[in-house]
Parts: sequence; structure tokens; C-alpha cells
Amino acid sequence: MSVIQAGHDGRGGRTDNGGGSPRLQHCAQPPNNSSSSSSSSSGSRTKDARYQQQQLQQQRHHGGSMLKQPSLNEPADVVRRALDFKCQGTQCYKDKKYREAIGKYHRALLEIKGLCRVLGDPDTGSKPPSPLLPTMSKSTTLTDEQKGDMENAELECYNSLAACLLQMELVNYERVKEYCLKVLYKEGKNFKALYRSGVAYYHLGEFQKALHYLKESHKQEPSDTNAIRYIQLTEMKIRRNAQREKKEAT
Repeated sequence: MSVIQAGHDGRGGRTDNGGGSPRLQHCAQPPNNSSSSSSSSSGSRTKDARYQQQQLQQQRHHGGSMLKQPSLNEPADVVRRALDFKCQGTQCYKDKKYREAIGKYHRALLEIKGLCRVLGDPDTGSKPPSPLLPTMSKSTTLTDEQKGDMENAELECYNSLAACLLQMELVNYERVKEYCLKVLYKEGKNFKALYRSGVAYYHLGEFQKALHYLKESHKQEPSDTNAIRYIQLTEMKIRRNAQREKKEAT
């Protein structure tokens, strides 16, 4: 794994005052121009002080950024943090702390996206829906196990985000649909994503799409009573809409 070299902070070099060249001193001014000499020397010291202050600020700035970079450049650390946030989100969901769970899942996804940027995702956000992990298969900085962990974590986070939103008092079905479709883009036979997509489309009034996803979910889990119930509700809506349209046509 390649490691980015730490930046030079301007304080790494040693000054050899014994045996080497001495430090430069201010040049002596002509003795017959003392007032000019004092003014010039004072101005020089002021400039030197300002310059040193600017250098110190830059060193602190770069030093701080360099301290943060290793975590981004260590894929194993990012994988660990992402999995930790996902596990925390799962525990919050079990405790029915849905808002906290949503925050944890988003933190996990931010870690994943950050790692993708470090690894050089060439097509970030250009074509929706954009898979988050296409470049990891080309990178040698992650093991196969880490790649699998990150891809599974991504799917689980989106699926779990949809589940959390469905538990809210005011459900954002558009967002539920969005998260589920992200999962289906990578894993087309995921039962939970299929079922929740169907539920989202049902409540958005897009009954034909709802029926499609609900039937696909039913194929994966034929005994799931929730999927069966929503299929019945959706077919009823489609029949009623057809009857109403027929009456309006006549």
C-alpha cells in the first residue's frame, strides 16, 4: 500500500552552529547615519516578525492537515470506521432510535465515499445512479475481504436507511424509493429493497411500478405476508383506477 509522505513543516532541518556556516546577522549600518539606521533596522525587524508569523501559521495549517491525512490514506482504518458506524446504526434501529440510526448510517456512507475519493473514483456523481465502489476492484490498496465488507456495508446502510424512514411519522417515500433503487442497482434480487420499493411506489401513486417490484419481492419470499397484502392492495387500486377511467371515457 502506497503511503503519502508527510509534508515538510519547515522545522525539520538542523542548523549547525559549530564547524559550519554561522547564521546570517543583520549588516552593520554606517555610523554617520544613526537615525536612518534605527528606522531601517526597525522596519526590517517588523517585516521579519510578520514573515515569521505567516510562516508559523502556514506550518500550523499544513501540520494540522497532515495529521488528518493518514486516516484517509489508510483504507483499513476507513473500513473499520464505516463498519463501526453501521453497527451503531443497527443498534439504534433495534432500540427504535430511528433518527440516531439514520445519522449513523449516513456517517458510514460518508466514510465509504471518502475512501472512494482517495482511491480515485473517476466518475463520482456524474451519472445517476452512480455506484459508489466501482474503482475498488481496480485498486491494490484494499484486500478482497475489505472490498466485500465495504460493498456489503454500503448496501446494508441504504437498505437500513429506507427501513428507518418507513418508521417515521411522516414518511419520505421519494427518499425510500431512492435508497432502495441504489441497492437494486447493485443487487437486483434483494428482497427488502424490492419490497420497500414497491411500498414506496404504492404510496407515491405509481401502482404499476409498485406491482412490478412487489411481485418481484414475492418471487424471492413467497410466504411473506406483507408482500402479499401490498400486492392485493395495489391490484385493487389498479382495478379501481381502470373502472374510473372507463366511466370518465363514457
